[in-house]
Amino acid sequence: MGVNKSKSAFRSIAEVTEDLGIAPHVLRFWETKFNQIKPMKTKSSRRYYRPDDVELLSLIKELLYERRYTIEGVQKLFKNRSLKDILGTEIQKDFFEEEEEKAENEKITENHTVIETALKDLTTIRNELRGLANI
Repeated sequence: MGVNKSKSAFRSIAEVTEDLGIAPHVLRFWETKFNQIKPMKTKSSRRYYRPDDVELLSLIKELLYERRYTIEGVQKLFKNRSLKDILGTEIQKDFFEEEEEKAENEKITENHTVIETALKDLTTIRNELRGLANI
């Protein structure tokens, strides 16, 4: 591969398939068979793979191609095991999920501000109506 990326950098589907020596359709097929493979997807549906994903894909390739497991055999090995259990390492934080959570928190804060302003306005209107009722 022409570009040297950090080990913690996300990889495109082209980079991953080139590194592993498999076709993109094989990688997409594996995503349907192994729920542990969860690439990040942009709004335009481009896939980006974390280092943990690439490591898992490498393990799946080894089990299928070198150790001659069937897909069902690999699924049984992975059944009821977390990615951390399978890889034996701490999982990288999901960058896109973190960004979505931050955006959601900003929306909540904005909504609270709108609600507080509306309540103040309503309180002012109520007090004015009460004053008019006493006249």
